[in-house]
Amino acid sequence: MAMRHTSDTAAAHGSSAATHDMDGMDLGGIATYAKYSGWPELKEAFIAGRLRAAYLLAPMAMDLADKGIPVRVVALGHRSGAVIMVRTEDRAKNIGDLKGKRVAIPSRLAVDHLFVRRMMQKYGLKDGDLELIEMAPPDMPAALHAGSIAAYATGEPFGAKAQMAGYARPLHMTRDEWRDYICCVLTVRKELIDEHPEVVQKLVNYVLSAGDWLDAAPANRTAAAELAANPSFFGQDPKLLKFVMEHPPDRVTYGDLRLVRREFDAVMNLAVDAKVLAHPIPYETYVDERFMRAFKPVPISVSKSDTTR
Repeated sequence: MAMRHTSDTAAAHGSSAATHDMDGMDLGGIATYAKYSGWPELKEAFIAGRLRAAYLLAPMAMDLADKGIPVRVVALGHRSGAVIMVRTEDRAKNIGDLKGKRVAIPSRLAVDHLFVRRMMQKYGLKDGDLELIEMAPPDMPAALHAGSIAAYATGEPFGAKAQMAGYARPLHMTRDEWRDYICCVLTVRKELIDEHPEVVQKLVNYVLSAGDWLDAAPANRTAAAELAANPSFFGQDPKLLKFVMEHPPDRVTYGDLRLVRREFDAVMNLAVDAKVLAHPIPYETYVDERFMRAFKPVPISVSKSDTTR
């Protein structure tokens, strides 16, 4: 899970959404913020039209559009931010050394899963060489500590949590292995685009500006971590979020949230190889670049009252 600042409050991507239809925290007059407990619940709400905008897993957005659900991706959520963790004392130097062992992934549709498959290809592992099991990311650190899995792949802060506790270390990080990695993407329903394009443009302006703001200075990342730790959002330990932002500083990055065809194609091809997607899906089926192209920077600010309310 990673964090971002939108308008005068923060929305963390993952199981999160912007909506005009549900109670939640106001996002600067653009929308309200709603938090979901998992991907299935968020996906169903989005399909049903109860949500107009949400951060979805990139393969999930592709699949929905391919199945005729009127959705389009309009911006990224972050870059990097995924890790494959092993116990500190594990002698594995790369994922090839885990052959025959159990590795937890969040979901078949998760790009963390595709990251594992990318590393398997790099180090000569084939399908079946790892026992991949689906597990909720919050449960992964304890499972590794208990020895029921040999490794886990996840988005932050669930890798950093075990690392901070001292019993786990990163085996692979997307910052090192997949520099143009993309995971969660800002996805909106097409009727919102058709009926209120100005709202979508304003949302994209804030999202891209927030990404630039986050990477502009360490103090901004600290302020954002404190804000996302607020119980109104995720209630995470602010020390944990600061650790994610600082160790190393590019563990998760936000400063380039453009939509790039070749990056989506890379994810899509991995998803097809993994049989997560049934067939290749044309880029134009699920992406709308017009708002990114019309992007105009807006000022971003976080006050002390934002981080303490």
